Amino acid sequence: MIDGAPVLDAALIDIDTVDTAIGGLTPAKRHAAQLATDALHRALQGVASSNLNLVADRVGGRGLPEEPPQNSRRREASPSRRVAVAMSGGVDSAVAALLAREEGAEVVGITVKLWTDPETDGAKACCSPEAVLGARALAHQLGIPHFTLDLEEDVRRRVVDRFIGGYTEGTTPNPCILCNGEVRLAAMIDLAERVGAERLLTGHYARIVEDGDGPLLAAAADKAKDQSYMLAALPPELLGRLGFPLTELTKPEVREIAARHGLAVARKAESQDLCFLAGQGKRGFLRRHGGLRERDGAIVDSAGRTLGRHRGHHDFTVGQRRGIGVAAPEALYVLATDATANTVTVGTRAELEKRSVRVRDVVLHRDGSAVDAVKLRYRSRALPATVSAAGKGRHPSLDVDLGEAFPGVAPGQTAVLMAGEQIVGHGTIAA
Repeated sequence: MIDGAPVLDAALIDIDTVDTAIGGLTPAKRHAAQLATDALHRALQGVASSNLNLVADRVGGRGLPEEPPQNSRRREASPSRRVAVAMSGGVDSAVAALLAREEGAEVVGITVKLWTDPETDGAKACCSPEAVLGARALAHQLGIPHFTLDLEEDVRRRVVDRFIGGYTEGTTPNPCILCNGEVRLAAMIDLAERVGAERLLTGHYARIVEDGDGPLLAAAADKAKDQSYMLAALPPELLGRLGFPLTELTKPEVREIAARHGLAVARKAESQDLCFLAGQGKRGFLRRHGGLRERDGAIVDSAGRTLGRHRGHHDFTVGQRRGIGVAAPEALYVLATDATANTVTVGTRAELEKRSVRVRDVVLHRDGSAVDAVKLRYRSRALPATVSAAGKGRHPSLDVDLGEAFPGVAPGQTAVLMAGEQIVGHGTIAA
């Protein structure tokens, strides 16, 4: 069926295509066609991970027949009207693909596999093998060629190992920002170019704006779903090759579009966990993959007095209130953790509040004088802020002065520097 066909045509084949080509399969035999189809897409996964130009390449090497294969459902379009869509198997990316297709573009679906673990609930993870199968089925339902990129080795080395290292050192890292900024989107953009797509579209809720000096990220129309914080580490040079079709839509509007097109994912629940933590607790993951086991330690106040005991500093995050297990006249919060001494320091909300933050490994896309706000957590609002004098570029560290006190400045989290609604830099909150 595929020998001599373009790679994009091969990427369209699903079990129903095979069923039709054979002339109809009994229910008991469909599993064999499923195995063959899965094997084909595993081979295409290898092709996607290569450096081949997939616009020109054909399967087998005999040359494309004069007439396209009968099983081909790919719409002919010029490469300039071809776009790639990052498809997770969820409603947002499906609607991004639908909107692009309605605008007349030829769409190619790309899904990344980031993590495989028997302890992970693949149905709840956005980038698991199960999610890949769901995304592929959805792409084929929409008549879209589909490719999978296996980035698990990169994610383990560049994201998960640093996540484990952060907790080992007593900080609370944010792996999603690192993964988006350094691993998965750059890899998908590269593949998009090799399939002849002009841009990679994603289902993120964010905007790309121009301020006269180039593109910057900005908040989406739906502030309740705004994901620009999670994309803050994206290099500006990649923004010109990205698109966010859901920029002006709200989540209910996206679900309504999916329902109108009869997509089962219209009511699919959103993935809430980190892709490598889905279905298992952080404590169990750190024990299995990082060797962080229960270790008795002291819970102390800011004067060093012992108030109670805990089972490991890595179970606590600065700003945490629940689960401390110490009775006190007023609510206690985690103020700090010490990995070396294995202590957790707690105190009152007043002790927790900070008016300045030291940020390390800072990247500024504009001059520091442009910064007028900072976001210190994903779901927190932006706070008025200024930074110490600094020019555009990289800085080992900067001090951020807050216009109002913030409770729970957690070392390891990302500080996103803003000018109005535009993201002009980012860094990691220092201990």
